[in-house]
Amino acid sequence: MSELRIYSESDGRTPLSTHTRHADIARELDAVGVRFEQWEAGKPVAPGASQDEVIAAYRADIERLQREEGYQAVDVISLTPDHPDRAALRAKFLNEHTHSEDEVRFFVAGRGQFTLHIGEKVYEVLCVQGDLIGVPDGTRHWFDMSEAPYFIAIRLFTNKEGWVANFTGSDIAGNFPRLAAQPLAA
Repeated sequence: MSELRIYSESDGRTPLSTHTRHADIARELDAVGVRFEQWEAGKPVAPGASQDEVIAAYRADIERLQREEGYQAVDVISLTPDHPDRAALRAKFLNEHTHSEDEVRFFVAGRGQFTLHIGEKVYEVLCVQGDLIGVPDGTRHWFDMSEAPYFIAIRLFTNKEGWVANFTGSDIAGNFPRLAAQPLAA
């Protein structure tokens, strides 16, 4: 289930508020300029589907965002708990950074936690299958995929070179909860 926890930037232990209804999450994030939507596939996506098949299943929403926001490049990223570089990849995203373009992710499967540092608050957004988040350029944030990551996500870019981070040097991310590994289904 999607979840938004809002903290004071000075206290990563006790949320000021918690939201689990999609409409409430979208409203809270919209108030600070962050896009949060839910998408449904236009056609079924089979396990192991190719990048082209995944993109085709969400083509209408992808094209809508490209028209609205000018995104030029689209790809699919996938990470599993057995990926040999998972620890290094996780560490790369855990430090606060910004981008010179929006960071847009749609979760086809799995989950990931975006944490946004906006003003004097920290917005921790657990994104799950069906969620799209659009983090505006210049927004301080970090991303956690847990020690045992599992997600498939569509990424949209205005910069055809893709993801380029500008790290802030702040240690704030270490003061907030990390994403726990998801228990395996029995």
